[in-house]
Amino acid sequence: MSQYAILIFEDPAFYETMPLEGWAAVVDAHNTFTKQVSELGGSLTGGGALAPVTTATTITGGGTVTDGPFVQSKEALLGYYVVEARDLDHAVEIGKLCPASGGGVEVRPIVDPSTNPF
Repeated sequence: MSQYAILIFEDPAFYETMPLEGWAAVVDAHNTFTKQVSELGGSLTGGGALAPVTTATTITGGGTVTDGPFVQSKEALLGYYVVEARDLDHAVEIGKLCPASGGGVEVRPIVDPSTNPF
């Protein structure tokens, strides 16, 4: 089994005015997803929701620190999961089930530090 990151990109504005009941539905959808991972033969090894992009701090290559996210876009990285899957096809099958309200997910292999993926 290999590890893959499932990165969740969504429009933060979707959550800014969401009523409490809406948040509960989002949490329920993610709880369902975590159960589906094992039903598909994968395993969940980590993950979490990220605080709003307004709390982000970016450090560029020169050491400059700025408030906010590095990339300005409508959708932002708002959460992630780390799953173990047989291969990329299996990870994509799992990723297709991940809730992303109006956004999308990116599935990316996690690098084995003993090899150079580049």
